[in-house]
Amino acid sequence: MLQTFFSWLVDIIGSMGYTGIVFLMFIESTFIPLPSELVIPPAGYLISQNQMHWSGVLVSGTVGSLLGALCNYAIAIYFGRPFILKYGKYFGVSKDHFEKGERFFKSHGSISTFIGRLILGIRHYISFPAGLARMDLKKFCFYTSFGAGIWVGILAYIGYLVGNNKELVFAYSKQWSVYIISGCILIV
Repeated sequence: MLQTFFSWLVDIIGSMGYTGIVFLMFIESTFIPLPSELVIPPAGYLISQNQMHWSGVLVSGTVGSLLGALCNYAIAIYFGRPFILKYGKYFGVSKDHFEKGERFFKSHGSISTFIGRLILGIRHYISFPAGLARMDLKKFCFYTSFGAGIWVGILAYIGYLVGNNKELVFAYSKQWSVYIISGCILIV
């Protein structure tokens, strides 16, 4: 069953090309749960089959990630603050907690955005605090693209190495997540 699904993804990405990668990575980078481990490794496999090129996969994956992150950023700017100030208490977020988080993100938003794009489970949502804190858009785009580009490159390389073996893709991506988190801790 998993092999069939992975083969279907390879076919979809192969037929949609780079535009499909942009679209799927846009979805992946919003709050919709679509793991990038299902999108980019099949593209890496297609690189190994000479059906796609490294530069096209890296650029389209990064652009799609940035567009999805910008969508979340815009939602946070236009709807986030009023929503959290009105309903945050029901989710354990008081006005003081919110303002403390906002101050932290204003001081450490760049590194938080960069590292957040590299960490499984956080990469999808790091754009919300950036938008809530109204992080400088140019900095947000730079650090989001930088972090997303690294992650896309790692996943494409994994797909290139292991082909269409989904179990190995997830095993290697988890292993690389540990390396990335360790590296981020050293950077910080």
